[in-house]
Amino acid sequence: MGKLVFASTNEGKIKEVCNIFSDTGISIIPMNELGSIPEIEEDGLTFEDNAFKKAKIVFQKFGLPTIADDSGLSIEQLGGRPGVLSARYAGEGCSYSDNNEKVLSELDGLPEPHRAQFITMALFYNGRAVQRAVGKLPGKIIHEYRGTNGFGYDPIFVPDGYELTLAEMTLEEKNRISHRAKAFNELKEILLTTEV
Repeated sequence: MGKLVFASTNEGKIKEVCNIFSDTGISIIPMNELGSIPEIEEDGLTFEDNAFKKAKIVFQKFGLPTIADDSGLSIEQLGGRPGVLSARYAGEGCSYSDNNEKVLSELDGLPEPHRAQFITMALFYNGRAVQRAVGKLPGKIIHEYRGTNGFGYDPIFVPDGYELTLAEMTLEEKNRISHRAKAFNELKEILLTTEV
């Protein structure tokens, strides 16, 4: 398996996943490098629904084994929100800052700590086989922005056992502990040890 298409246009995710697979001999190809594809509506009820939809559509378009993921932030005091809506929590076309501000405003006045976890469902699809892996990163939401690395909710999320936010960590530090790293490292091991 020399090449895998990654069904994502998110530069932050692409950088992280390419880093994770860099020691395998497997080339990760962002889908935009193969041609244009209409935006895929992530309308599933679960992270797995959305990951599978992306992988299937991209596989059907390019005919190459495809990996995809869907990730989100689940906050206990918000009943698991933003969940599958994490990327567009403040509305279609919103910015990372918009999403962070909405989360912080909803947590305003609630007792700390604001327990939360990031969840990633990573998925492989090649028209026949499906392989899945889940990664979780528990932590808490803080009411200040810290750090300029990463993306999304990284500046307001402190993982358990750390003082730094994800946005204050280097890519290598983040990839040692992140939900996405856990999911894609597990998926990597499955793909390296399984005939698919």
